[in-house]
Amino acid sequence: MKEKNILQILRNSRHTVVLSGAGLMAESGYPLLRDGEESYEIEEKYGYSFEEIFSSGFYAARKELFFRFYKEVLLKIVERPPGEGFYALKSLQDRGLIGPVITRRIAGLEDRAGCRDVINLKGTVFQNRCPNCGREYPVEYVKQARGVPLCESCMTALRPDVCLFGEMIDNGRMTRAAQEVEKADVLIVLGASLTSPLCGQMIQYFTGSNLILVNDTEHYSDQRADIIIHGRSDRFLSDILAECDK
Repeated sequence: MKEKNILQILRNSRHTVVLSGAGLMAESGYPLLRDGEESYEIEEKYGYSFEEIFSSGFYAARKELFFRFYKEVLLKIVERPPGEGFYALKSLQDRGLIGPVITRRIAGLEDRAGCRDVINLKGTVFQNRCPNCGREYPVEYVKQARGVPLCESCMTALRPDVCLFGEMIDNGRMTRAAQEVEKADVLIVLGASLTSPLCGQMIQYFTGSNLILVNDTEHYSDQRADIIIHGRSDRFLSDILAECDK
């Protein structure tokens, strides 16, 4: 069985890194705001696309609408719990079969499922800060604020501590992620094609022996992987766990 073979690869690996893509998030019931039906609903309701609203320029120029969207859409979405795939990731970490998890998603699903060594390249919506004095605020503070949430110390408008569209990913996070991938002998890609932004940023640093791709749709770039599995990422992770218990 392929699960048995992959399990043996993981047991023999000294350092396994996971790239967690949008597919694993979608399997938890999260909408894909850039590509799914929700993107049309956002434009109809707010008059702008998700990428336009959740951008550095929009935050600077139209804070009221930015935070209306942020609280009504993004902070409502992340009230949904992580799906079983994220808990399977945690279980595999607990068994010592995988190490760091790298993602560009901002919903904090890996962290909320209890995963360790999560590198959130773009941050998460659960951290918000004052761009003036640096004071940090929990997501509950933003939810409860009327209109634009302000810093209690200096009355400056807060901002999500995430990489907005139009901004560069924090260099420190990128460096740490690249270092983890560089020393990995196994790299698992979950729910993303090898041409996705996540893989485009990270795979160039991989020099290990096994690149394992798990994605539910076929793509011309799949051939770059050593092991290809077309199917759901959460099911793949659950199957590996089940094989552990045999």
